[in-house]
Amino acid sequence: MTLPVYLDNHATTRVDPRALGAMLPFFAEDYGNAASKQHAFGWRAEAAVELARRQVASLVGASPDEVIFTSGATESVNLALKGVVTAAPAERNHVITAATEHRAVLDTCSSLARAGLDVTVIPVDRFGLVDPDDVRRSITSKTILVSIMAANNEIGTVSAFEEIGRICRDHEVPYHTDATQAAGKIPLRAATADLLSLSAHKMYGPKGIGALVIRARRPPVRLVPLLEGGGHERGLRSGTLNVPAIVGFGVAAEIAVNEMATESGRISGLRDRLIGGLLEALDEVRVNGHPESRLPNNASLLFPGANADRVMMSMKDIAVSSGSACSSALPGPSHVLQAIGLSGEESLCTIRFGLGRFTTPEEIEYAIGRVAEAVRQTRAAQRLTVMEQT
Repeated sequence: MTLPVYLDNHATTRVDPRALGAMLPFFAEDYGNAASKQHAFGWRAEAAVELARRQVASLVGASPDEVIFTSGATESVNLALKGVVTAAPAERNHVITAATEHRAVLDTCSSLARAGLDVTVIPVDRFGLVDPDDVRRSITSKTILVSIMAANNEIGTVSAFEEIGRICRDHEVPYHTDATQAAGKIPLRAATADLLSLSAHKMYGPKGIGALVIRARRPPVRLVPLLEGGGHERGLRSGTLNVPAIVGFGVAAEIAVNEMATESGRISGLRDRLIGGLLEALDEVRVNGHPESRLPNNASLLFPGANADRVMMSMKDIAVSSGSACSSALPGPSHVLQAIGLSGEESLCTIRFGLGRFTTPEEIEYAIGRVAEAVRQTRAAQRLTVMEQT
């Protein structure tokens, strides 16, 4: 075992060597532009992109022509929400989302609200679940889109996204799901949503590449592109395609299709050992999120009386986080943890553990001991500080 131990796989994942190996030739040998139709360099690049498109489509049960490559999930979310809203008739001005969505969704909805859109933010229960009946009751004749994530990036709760998708279909309202954390971890079927946002670097592919899956339906979901110029990706995402990254994304998706069941079982076993070990070693440890309907690699743990930042600073040999990496620069407690009922102080005592493909049993045993030690030391220091101030 080498240090530090990496347990922050929600923030990003190591690129799988198989994906990296497939990417390398497209930097120096097959470096053509996939839009160059007049020579072999372009043909090889285009063929590689179309293979990757099929691989990504297979991961979510879609058709290749339903996959639009983007720079990542944030762009995919923006394209889905802003694209659908902009294309909608003027009398349709309502979007539905949830309180625990990723900032990419919530901030985009806030931007749309400032432009005059009516946004309904549905609350969640103490496990982070959206009640599908709340979605049903929130839909009106003016609703343009529903955006509810497949699995939460902080607490790991898996939503009732299939049921929500059925409700949206019954009301003929397009449904978008942020599947960034779920893809490659749990089975996904694109038929449950009209639009799915994906990101390669959350599933052992490279950073800077993602996809928006737009399901073919009748009537079709109409989107206005965010980027103009060149008409790439069916006119929905102009710009020269990042061929090496797309190739890596495709291989990562194919690996997930072939290995997901076995890998998820192994990782969930390590996660349960981590949670069980810390519950045995420490008093007052609480698990955030749903106890059963959760991602196999997620453990969000509350350590009352131990500030998470202090705990993490005292153990430089363990890589974990206190919440979403995309919100780490924002001051204050996590909006996700507050939405499930944690106080501000409790939110600041929560650590997120993200296990992954390369996590070993030895690393988990080391983490149990190291985290328990750091929490005990932090609690003792904080108690001493309180005593000195009284």
